[in-house]
Amino acid sequence: MEPAVLGGKLASSLVAPLVKKLFVTDGPGAGLVDRPVRLTRLVSFRGEQRHLGEAEVRRLAGRLVGASLDSPGEPPFPPDETEAVNHALTTRLLALGELDMDDVQAVRLGHRELAEQLRRRTPSTTGGLSADACYFLDSVTEWACLHILEFFTRRSTFVARTLVAQTRGQAELIAKVDELIARTPRPDARDTAFERRYLPYVAERHNHLTIYGIDLRDSPDRWPLEVAYLNLEATGIEERATLPGEPPEPERTVLLSAEEALHNDDRVLLRGDAGSGKTTLVQWLAVTAARETSRVPYVLPLRTLIRAGALPAPAAFLTTVGCPLTPPDGWAERVLSAGRGLLLVDGLDEIPAADRNRTRDWLLALIRAFPGNRWLLTSRPTAVRPDWLAAEGFRELTLTPMRQDDVTTFVRRWHAAADAPEYEAKLLDALRTKRDLARLATNPLMCGLICALHRERRGYLPTGRKELYDAALTMLLARRDRERGMEAVELSEEAQLELLQRLAYALVLSGRTEMDVETAEGIVERALPSVASAAGQGDAATVLRALVLRSGLLRRPGEGSLDIVHRTFQDYLGARYAVEEGHLDVIAGHAGDTQWEDVIRMAVAHARPGERAHLLRRLLAQDVPRLTLLALACLEHATALDPVVRADVEARAGELIPPRSKEDAKALAEAGPLVLELLPGPEGLTDTEAHGVAVTASLLAEREPGGALAVLRRFREHPDLEVRRQLVGTWERFDARGYATEVLDHLDRADLYLTCANRAQRAALRDMRPWSRLEFRGTHGMTDILGCVAEPGAVEKLRLKDNPEVTDLGDLLAFDSLRHLSVFGCRSARGIGQLSALRLKELMIIKLADLTGLQELDSLDQLSVVQRLPGTSLTDSLPVDAPLRQLFLGQGTTADAGLRGLSHWAGLEWLALLFTDPLTADDWAEVSRLPLLTTLYLSASLFQDGLGPMTPVPGVRSVVLHTPRGTRVDTARIAAFFPDAELVQDER
Repeated sequence: MEPAVLGGKLASSLVAPLVKKLFVTDGPGAGLVDRPVRLTRLVSFRGEQRHLGEAEVRRLAGRLVGASLDSPGEPPFPPDETEAVNHALTTRLLALGELDMDDVQAVRLGHRELAEQLRRRTPSTTGGLSADACYFLDSVTEWACLHILEFFTRRSTFVARTLVAQTRGQAELIAKVDELIARTPRPDARDTAFERRYLPYVAERHNHLTIYGIDLRDSPDRWPLEVAYLNLEATGIEERATLPGEPPEPERTVLLSAEEALHNDDRVLLRGDAGSGKTTLVQWLAVTAARETSRVPYVLPLRTLIRAGALPAPAAFLTTVGCPLTPPDGWAERVLSAGRGLLLVDGLDEIPAADRNRTRDWLLALIRAFPGNRWLLTSRPTAVRPDWLAAEGFRELTLTPMRQDDVTTFVRRWHAAADAPEYEAKLLDALRTKRDLARLATNPLMCGLICALHRERRGYLPTGRKELYDAALTMLLARRDRERGMEAVELSEEAQLELLQRLAYALVLSGRTEMDVETAEGIVERALPSVASAAGQGDAATVLRALVLRSGLLRRPGEGSLDIVHRTFQDYLGARYAVEEGHLDVIAGHAGDTQWEDVIRMAVAHARPGERAHLLRRLLAQDVPRLTLLALACLEHATALDPVVRADVEARAGELIPPRSKEDAKALAEAGPLVLELLPGPEGLTDTEAHGVAVTASLLAEREPGGALAVLRRFREHPDLEVRRQLVGTWERFDARGYATEVLDHLDRADLYLTCANRAQRAALRDMRPWSRLEFRGTHGMTDILGCVAEPGAVEKLRLKDNPEVTDLGDLLAFDSLRHLSVFGCRSARGIGQLSALRLKELMIIKLADLTGLQELDSLDQLSVVQRLPGTSLTDSLPVDAPLRQLFLGQGTTADAGLRGLSHWAGLEWLALLFTDPLTADDWAEVSRLPLLTTLYLSASLFQDGLGPMTPVPGVRSVVLHTPRGTRVDTARIAAFFPDAELVQDER
């Protein structure tokens, strides 16, 4: 019933006198002597002028309720609820005395918001009322508030006080506006007009790719991103929260779309090998943001920025990268201050190691000065240490090698763009059947080269990495000048190679990927006397210009600078020149620099057998694990080598195999698929070593799925839980059905969850032996979940994570043996009360749509909640009849109720309070009243502002303090409040 309708039942002549009785009468004036007149002094049932008691207020409420029932027409609620409605209305009217506001503020709120304030202060008034009664109560409260405000405006002091309040408010507003203008000047129309030009410019500038080999004849050399872009995947580490009833789980590697990296995290450091698609991803994100106008993108290639000397401030971003548009003064700072920027910083690995510290300082200064923006940084895997930006909240992701499906997609798009469909099927067949070739097709660069070579040679492909690069260079160096009006200079392939490798070696030695044109001309000038075919073609500037136009390998990314089209070619050509000049000691001397890894590998490929042996011995002599693994990786390129040296390398690598930790396993996998042939076990390995071998094979699955599967299959009957978890966790890297048949269906299921994340895995699950513990992650319809579990009665533990399609939890009744349930991030899930029929023992819930019915689960002995609990006491929402022994309360759970009512569950033995909401003295008292409590988990964030009202909690035997890295707390003072406990600090 709307207030206007209710007004037809309650005449103003009745309501107004009743409302007037609720307030005292003041004299004239502005009411300034006592400062703002709070409602607590205006109501007539509180304070010194009290002349109306609770009984009188109850009678006033009764008259309002009775008048509405006696009026003509259908009654607004069942008559048998009259007493309850009368009590509820009385409670709400009495709440007027608790509002911390004056009459002017109340009028400013309006009658609906004032009524809402009364409703929020009396949440329990509607308990047990019917829907009609609740609706009437809300309506009559609004109607009463309407007359209350009318009464306020008629008071003699109101108008005068309103003018004073307005004067004060205007003065405060003017001061705040002045401060806001000084802090963040309002952008004018020039900013908007400039962005209408800048965003299309960014989209156009970066919306192209060079597809190697397509531009050999009469095809354009650049293609729209939409034609050739391939959305690759990245891996990252997922932290595993400790939940009650479960053993601590290790960090887990998860797979996600690289394109969506910034949708989940505002700060990402993306690592990837040369040619893996990092720069292409940067271009795609810039184009997408510019077209959607969601954020203002800045593409910042570090190799260009570092050449300018001092790294640029925001105002110089555009000029440094060669943007011809001139923004309004202060535009970049306004964009970043508003948090609208998308900063794409490309190529941390492409700057010298000596410049990285100042680059990091530059990045940190920008991040701290302009919070709220999104950042993507790209780098080769080993260019910077893992925690380089971890303290600033950067999530690290690593681009994965292309899967077979990705390679197939790329090949098809390439041939469509090249208009060469006749070669597509032949190449796909070759990639599936030729192992060496398939091993090379792991990133977009190599796939593009293979496609181009295959078409150029009409179906013939070389084998081996060196042979492939040799063939690719021959193909690319055959490019001819197609630009009209340019001076034609004839350079043979050998002449081009000689000049290019000198330029490449200069770049390698400098640790850069760009050089000034003047520097390049000097190198060419010194080389011309010894390059006969180029000496007569003109001066150094002319020859260099021809090399840029014709080689297909050298390009000019900006005015006055040169680089080689890809770092892979730079390393290959630089190594070729170093070997020819006998600079093996120079190469070995740089082995400690991660930027030289590919140079060393390619040097082994170019060198003669004796030179290879010398170089490998130099690597082993340094007795550094990474260099030993680098020597092992070099064996792949050493077609002819002294067998004694080969055996020495393999023996030294044997000291690192099997890996004895996850870090060792990751380092070992960097050596490449050759490692798979050396991995032992499971016989003779400790559990830790067996786990390390399984991790190594898992990391190599995308590069060599057949070999990785052969290793993992040997461990399928291993009893160790961590080994079995690793075998389950790597399922996504393989063909779902094949891996399930070869590995998963043979595993011991004890204490082991099987995770399904996609349709293929669900289909494979249907054909496996029953699993008692299942996890479904991501979007799965409940019909699909039930359909893929052949024996629902065998499922005892179930996890549902991040699934928007789970709506009715009653569907889970089909799992009639279910005793442990976790529902995380299923924001549409409702009907939890229906699960009382399952007699659950453990329940974990995070971000459910509705907790209605939770109190009905009276069989629980373990409960974990990470979401806001309704009510003013825990007993309002948690199951009061459940024999709880363990309770986990996460972030936000106690925002309303605190810990009031916690002592109701006297059987609690284990309690986790992992939230940041401060605890009151009453909350600590609730904890101290738990007689059986022995284990307590606390968040150190509770004590960031000191110990507060903390009281001693005797009887607890173990206190675990979860402390984020970098947080300092006074553990000694905290321990004093737990006289019987051992305090353990868990830093995460």
